[in-house]
Amino acid sequence: MRSSVLRSVKTLAKPAGARGYSSESVPDRKVAVLGAAGGIGQPLALLMKLNPLVSRLALYDIANTPGVAADVGHINTRSEVAGYMGNDQLGQALEDSDVVIIPAGVPRKPGMTRDDLFNINAGIVKDLCSAIAKYCPNAIVNMISNPVNSTVPIAAEVFKKAGTYNEKKLFGVTTLDVVRAKTFYAGKANVNVAEVNVPVVGGHAGITILPLFSQATPKANLADEDIKALTKRTQDGGTEVVEAKAGKGSATLSMAYAGAIFADACLKGLNGVPDVVECSFVQSTVTELPFFASKRAWKN
Repeated sequence: MRSSVLRSVKTLAKPAGARGYSSESVPDRKVAVLGAAGGIGQPLALLMKLNPLVSRLALYDIANTPGVAADVGHINTRSEVAGYMGNDQLGQALEDSDVVIIPAGVPRKPGMTRDDLFNINAGIVKDLCSAIAKYCPNAIVNMISNPVNSTVPIAAEVFKKAGTYNEKKLFGVTTLDVVRAKTFYAGKANVNVAEVNVPVVGGHAGITILPLFSQATPKANLADEDIKALTKRTQDGGTEVVEAKAGKGSATLSMAYAGAIFADACLKGLNGVPDVVECSFVQSTVTELPFFASKRAWKN
């Protein structure tokens, strides 16, 4: 799953007549990215443009989206790209969408807690989800906007109020935690990262992020102190990036990659591909908590 985007690029690069991807072999799918002009949104838009499962790509933000759409739209891949800007064009961006990805909102800054983010991003998420309920109520929603532990429940309440809530179609994207856990584990265990799998459960903030290195494959005999250090680094991965960027950015590129991986899984599930399993933050009965991140098998 993790290299699916790269495989897509290689497939699209094949010469005419070569066996490979055919636009007739998969259904048409529209993907909307809300917050497409931001630090996560722009690279995410690029990665979704490279995905051959996407036939229409709608890019929305409150400003600067036409330029992003024009830039990405010049790439010679399957999907048609359209840019939408401002509240009056949000409905057009969402209409007929199969998957809606939401990276909209402000990024983390030095010293900023997820509670600080909540005070700003909650209102943004509420407005966007109200529009989703109106214009594409059956779409799969991938929530990236932080704090995911809070924005997903907010989205659920908005959809319930609108009468459109489907717990099987609302996902908090925790894939970046999985991506980090895989990378850090592979480095410590000295194994091929492409072969690593590490389930990550819990939530998507600090100590709620629980990488299950005991279930990691391939197996490695790591000391307890190594496991604790890997767990701590996975939990603090976002802070590590914010500090490394000296307050001038957050984990935008790796988050865009993780978001593209999860969206790809959703598209494959929609298209009936079997055995699609990813960790995500969803309504759950695994614990007494109403929402919890765990492995989820797609059931179309």
